[in-house]
Amino acid sequence: MKVFLTFLVLISFTVTTRGADKFPTFQPHTIDANVGKVCYAVTAADVDGDSALDIVAVTESRVLWYENPTWVPRVIIDDQTPQDNVCIAPLDIDQDGNVDFALGAGWTKTGTLHWLSRGKSLDEKWQVHSIGREPWLHRMRWADVLGKGRPQLVISPLNATVGDGVRLTAFQIPADPRTDRWQSTILNSDFNRMHNHWHNDFDGDGVVDTITASREGVHLIRRNSEGWFKTKLGAGAQAAKPNLSGAGEIKTGRLKDGMIILATVEPMHGDQLVVYTSPESRASLWKRHVIDKGFKRGHALWLADVDRDGSDEIVFGHSDTPDVPGLNIYDVQNQAGTEWTKHVIDAGGIATEDLIVADFTGDGHLDVVAGGRASHNVKLYVNGR
Repeated sequence: MKVFLTFLVLISFTVTTRGADKFPTFQPHTIDANVGKVCYAVTAADVDGDSALDIVAVTESRVLWYENPTWVPRVIIDDQTPQDNVCIAPLDIDQDGNVDFALGAGWTKTGTLHWLSRGKSLDEKWQVHSIGREPWLHRMRWADVLGKGRPQLVISPLNATVGDGVRLTAFQIPADPRTDRWQSTILNSDFNRMHNHWHNDFDGDGVVDTITASREGVHLIRRNSEGWFKTKLGAGAQAAKPNLSGAGEIKTGRLKDGMIILATVEPMHGDQLVVYTSPESRASLWKRHVIDKGFKRGHALWLADVDRDGSDEIVFGHSDTPDVPGLNIYDVQNQAGTEWTKHVIDAGGIATEDLIVADFTGDGHLDVVAGGRASHNVKLYVNGR
């Protein structure tokens, strides 16, 4: 891949504290102090069509949206799917000009996929349509991995239930999503304990690729004229027990010069935040750098340029660290991607289960929304730069 040729030989790094005075502050706002037993997922979508991003939160039995800028809560569904709801992805599925949602539910038992479509008004509960079923369904994202010109719903279950591994699967939107079958394509079924996946055009060839984080490590899933194949990028954490090995969360980002980086939490629900940088040749694994450790149950991850310096920062949430679960942002300090500054955004105010980065205030600066597990809350962190 041509991306390998652009990267430098890298060195080990340490977390530093320089540059802290230039980093933006983030003002916390509690959107919902008690959303449910667990806020499993959060996302951003313009639900009411006013061109401002609203906040959407998923709990064990409900999906809610909070109207920007008052953040008044509105119910999308309530006890209309098998518990627990676990993942959500926005898209105008029926192409009527309004955003819809794909939702994963019943994730530890049945694993059901649903399409949520709105009623005649936003004051009504939304309708729930069946897409399919996959036991242990855990994560979902929209991406045109099949090259059809319109995104497919790509899902990753947590555990293998059919065959030898987790079925990473893409579901195509049919001509009539209400009545027609959503055709499925298995992209890969070799891995176990896959906690998350992510999509981007990894090597700039115009084809959307998939990055996976599993017990087997970090892999790139790609297609060519002969079918689907995988490339191992990183082994992840190494331990005698299989479930303490590999990677959990995964996101990709870019530094100022265009260099791609991978960020992971290792192992699944782990205690290490890791950055991967490219090796000198495609035959080698990517270089692994532990940039922080010691927290418990790292679970949420996003990469975005929150300080507008041209390089993506790592936004990271953990949920079970005693007394200080919360949210951190890491700012790169060199173009090799090996030195990072840690900024604690919330220490103890949220047991982060999921987060998303977007401009919720419309001022051109990226904000953070996080949902809590043991803290049961939803919070908005407004970028004050």
